[in-house]
Amino acid sequence: MPTFQIPDGTKVRMSGKELVFGETIFSPRESNHILADTEALRQRMEEDGYLIIRNFHNREDIMKARKEIIDHMESQGLLAAGSTLEDAIIGDRKRSMRFKDSLVKTWPDFLNIVDGKNTMDFFGRFLGGPALSLDHKWLRAIRTGGNAGMHCDIVYMGAGTKNLYTMWTALGDITLDMGPLALCMGSHKLERLRNTYGASDAHDDLIQGSFSNDPYDVIETLGIEWAATPFQAGDVVIFGMYFMHASLENTTNRFRISSDTRYQLATEATDQRHMGEDPDVIPKADLSERKSIEEYRAEWGLVKENS
Repeated sequence: MPTFQIPDGTKVRMSGKELVFGETIFSPRESNHILADTEALRQRMEEDGYLIIRNFHNREDIMKARKEIIDHMESQGLLAAGSTLEDAIIGDRKRSMRFKDSLVKTWPDFLNIVDGKNTMDFFGRFLGGPALSLDHKWLRAIRTGGNAGMHCDIVYMGAGTKNLYTMWTALGDITLDMGPLALCMGSHKLERLRNTYGASDAHDDLIQGSFSNDPYDVIETLGIEWAATPFQAGDVVIFGMYFMHASLENTTNRFRISSDTRYQLATEATDQRHMGEDPDVIPKADLSERKSIEEYRAEWGLVKENS
């Protein structure tokens, strides 16, 4: 039984569309009860494509990292007057923020979360050898109305090993209406998705990395179900490169703050575009040489029947 079993009929939003729990979106499975069993975790990953682990990080450590983030956002005039560390109320500028790696590297408490002993020991055990994390850290504060489109991470970082895992970390309490991670259940098992969209590269091939921005398009085209849950500070979701995901829409006046970091065996090839002193800057091919995702999907046969 999930820690947060969302009542049927609960409504959430994604990309301007309404999803209803028990009909078009469901509560995902959690994995805390098998956390000490490495082989069971691997089997669960193969079966589900993701692991939800509650309280993976100590809440006190998370709040130290959150303070580094909030202090910077306050210095940039992004927070409302009187906003607290916990609520992070959006100010008048009303924009999302993606924090540069050159800045993030100066925050020891955040690095203690994503590169610290707790995280690296877990991935060393799960992967079966010494692990490394990609230098590029994706730390975001998402405003009202913001959400991520439906995508697989492989299109952004597929130039190294495919045995690479994302850890999405809640850097604060994230309710359903704040736009938490949304999961495309069973998407990692879709060979037609893996061999078409999953074989593309967002830096070289695609104008846009997202497969779609419409949750119903994904349901009807791929035959999957959506899942989502609220998170508390320190909860994580871990998933592989071919697992499609997105986020719900933030309909509150608070920033949703979370990070995406990637882990692999240190002995395997890394995508060098996401390594080094300044991995934020990735050269792109001439956009005029690229097709839209709609054109590619038509070629791949990954469109709704009535499209």
